[in-house]
Amino acid sequence: MNQVKELLRSHTSVRKYTGEEIPKEVVYDLIETAQMAATSHFVQAYSVIYVTDPEKKAKLGELSNNDFQFKTAGASFLFCVDFKRLQIAGQKYDIDITADSAENVLVGVTDVSLFAQNFVIAAEAEGYGICYIGGARNNPKEISELFNLPEYVFPMFAMTIGKPTKRNDTKPRLPVEAIVHENGYDVEKYDALLTQYDKELGEYYLNRNANQKVTNWTKQMADYLVNQQRPFIKDFLASQGFTWK
Repeated sequence: MNQVKELLRSHTSVRKYTGEEIPKEVVYDLIETAQMAATSHFVQAYSVIYVTDPEKKAKLGELSNNDFQFKTAGASFLFCVDFKRLQIAGQKYDIDITADSAENVLVGVTDVSLFAQNFVIAAEAEGYGICYIGGARNNPKEISELFNLPEYVFPMFAMTIGKPTKRNDTKPRLPVEAIVHENGYDVEKYDALLTQYDKELGEYYLNRNANQKVTNWTKQMADYLVNQQRPFIKDFLASQGFTWK
């Protein structure tokens, strides 16, 4: 297996770091590397807030319900969907852009996700650990105010990176047969494959080094999807200029 594949297959989330600060020049190098990610129509609809102010970092952790991670991280970030730059680009030609569409929201979410994943791979290649923090969407209005996010910009997720205190075991993913559908979608195979995966993941949870628990993937997903998650997001996006037309 080549080194790139090995790196990708070794990914785990890291939530406790040594506290060693990551030099600013290293951070900017990682971000510049991440910018080479694919981007729809070259819009590059993302921005990242590099959080160096201790008070703002602590507040971001509090608002994300993940404050313990930020206390030891070597660097902290907020990744945002950003159409403000595109609005300014349009104004140079007296054009009012159309950002408030479902398609543009999807473009922005895709762009920032590809950019962030490039950042993650670059960071892990340098020996750092990372953790995505979707909890930034728990309080998007307050986080937007904290970082002065303008109209047409909204927080997608936060991220901590740093030198990990330990490496966790990789968590088993769905069997590849559950992901790949050759020439057409096959719903019939899920019953057997998910039963197999529940057994594998259940054994992982019971035998891992910490936080052992009795559960499986289908139970977790059923509990997660039984209620609508973050119903306030639609109204928040509308306040930022995205109304899902």
